[in-house]
Amino acid sequence: MIKVILVAICMAMLSACGNKKETEKPAEDSMSVKEMNTEDVATIAPEFQKGADLIENGDCLACHKVDEKVVGPSYKDVANKYAIADTDMLAKTIINGGVGHWGEIPMTAHPDLKLEDAREMVKYILSLRVK
Repeated sequence: MIKVILVAICMAMLSACGNKKETEKPAEDSMSVKEMNTEDVATIAPEFQKGADLIENGDCLACHKVDEKVVGPSYKDVANKYAIADTDMLAKTIINGGVGHWGEIPMTAHPDLKLEDAREMVKYILSLRVK
């Protein structure tokens, strides 16, 4: 019963994350994706900048960070688990949401996100793979 209540609370919190209004501005003390990167990913290659910008301007950073788990996995953990061949699957998961890939806490759906934008976000995330 406690698990059901915990999952319900987490789902409510996550659904609130997915409802960010476009007019909201990030808090002044929030860090950009670039600032959150460690030295090995301090600069973002131009071909991944659009994805990094989409992440920074969306609600992604409420649940994810580059180097550490928050509600969801770190972007580096995602990059080390998946390959470029998984780009479409991951992009669709960003759009449709999902559960079970990283535990019981569901990922909020982002149905208004264009598939091409989600792909750009995934390309950036996968660029963080630890070599």
